[in-house]
Amino acid sequence: MKKHHTLYLLPILALASLPIMLGEADSLHPVLSGPDRAYLNTRVVFWCSTPSLSSKVKYRLIRDRRFLVGTKVSPKGDQIATFPLKVKAASDGSYQCKATAGESTGFSNRIKLSVVTPPSNTRVTSEPSPPVVYEGSLIRLSCDAEQGSHLNYTWYFNRKEITSSNSGFSIAGNKLVMEKVTLEQEGNYNCIVWSVVQDTSRYSTSAEVKVTVKVKISKPEISISVFKDGDNYLGNVTCWSSTGSPPVNFSLLLDDKEVRSITVTDSLAAWFDVPVVIGLNMGEAQCQGRTQVQDLKSETLTLDIVPVGGDVRVEVDYLYTAEAKLTAAKLSCHISRGTFPHFSWLLNDSILLSESQDNFQPQTDLSHRKQALILSKLSPENSGYYRCRARDSYEISGPWADSAAVLIQITDELLNSMAQASSCIETSQKLFTEVIMIVFCCFFLLMLAAASACVYKMFDHSQANTLSFHLSEPESQSAGLQSGTLSSDVQNQ
Repeated sequence: MKKHHTLYLLPILALASLPIMLGEADSLHPVLSGPDRAYLNTRVVFWCSTPSLSSKVKYRLIRDRRFLVGTKVSPKGDQIATFPLKVKAASDGSYQCKATAGESTGFSNRIKLSVVTPPSNTRVTSEPSPPVVYEGSLIRLSCDAEQGSHLNYTWYFNRKEITSSNSGFSIAGNKLVMEKVTLEQEGNYNCIVWSVVQDTSRYSTSAEVKVTVKVKISKPEISISVFKDGDNYLGNVTCWSSTGSPPVNFSLLLDDKEVRSITVTDSLAAWFDVPVVIGLNMGEAQCQGRTQVQDLKSETLTLDIVPVGGDVRVEVDYLYTAEAKLTAAKLSCHISRGTFPHFSWLLNDSILLSESQDNFQPQTDLSHRKQALILSKLSPENSGYYRCRARDSYEISGPWADSAAVLIQITDELLNSMAQASSCIETSQKLFTEVIMIVFCCFFLLMLAAASACVYKMFDHSQANTLSFHLSEPESQSAGLQSGTLSSDVQNQ
């Protein structure tokens, strides 16, 4: 029977002793301190102590609740136990200290240790690659370190740091984005990758990368010149754009069909030779310019070379200053027809060489098919009979078409009369100005007199009203007195 009672009491005794064991387990409260970050291949120290315990304590440093890192025995719980640790890649994890004193056990707080790998071998890559883009396009730069963790990034443009205040740039992580790149953003870019542990920083700098921003080409233009090759004639067609960045592919189109094409890498112009027949319409020519992002065409040009001929005449215009002083004479040579005329001027049947005579300034405007000769220094020496002649520029020995002679006679009397006329005009202008000033002054005085009269009438009218008011008031008072006296007399009677 006693054995049966003992068997029944064992579970009860076990349950009764459970709270005591739990109380002993919770009686120790160790404290763990140490770093939460550490560079790879460095040394760190964890410290474990139980401040409220003065007896002998055994400490175990555990990683991730199952890996024993080290064991230390302290003669007193309030003495600190140190656990030096060489940081490896596997050292990353959660650390906890387990303290044992007699039958009592306790676990400390946890510290998460992050192993930081310093950055190295940093370089900048671009999208697109190579970093050559057109104005208004998107370009994305990336700052990549071959190895490293817990990294921060700083970007530089022409060795100046890019901050949030710099417009046109967007930084996200290790990316530098320019959504619509401009010419001002062309230059050298590099980045610095860095990490921080406590007060220690590690850096890795990339090499500079040149970002090239290309300009879109303007609408192509087309022109033609003609020269003679033996017995044949060739038209030299020029295709060009005034702005843009090479390379550009220029094509020559005849009646919308491509006949020639060339890619220029160091200029914005291309030349094409085509056979032409003088006096025959060879069709419509057009230039086409192509880049990676553009495909543009010029205006059309009719390949119709008309020889010089018909009527040739000279027109004379005199040029004056703002003070009506004669300063120069302009002679213009006009022809009836001719696509590529070459002009020559004659004075008294002698050819004028503009390069050797200072008094003559030739001006050419082939778009209007005319040549102008300006007599910049008027003197009697420039008097005489002027005429012009024209021929085809591609026919050096071709016939000339002459104009009739025009007499330009410049005398001292003419120059003096012009000076006198100029002085008379100046005198008349001064006189006119003085008359205007006198009229304005008279008008101002008249208005002032009218305003004074109006003010006087208003003042006089106000005085008259005041006087009539004072005169009417006594009369009304006297009338009241008389009526009062009359009423009193009637009552007495």
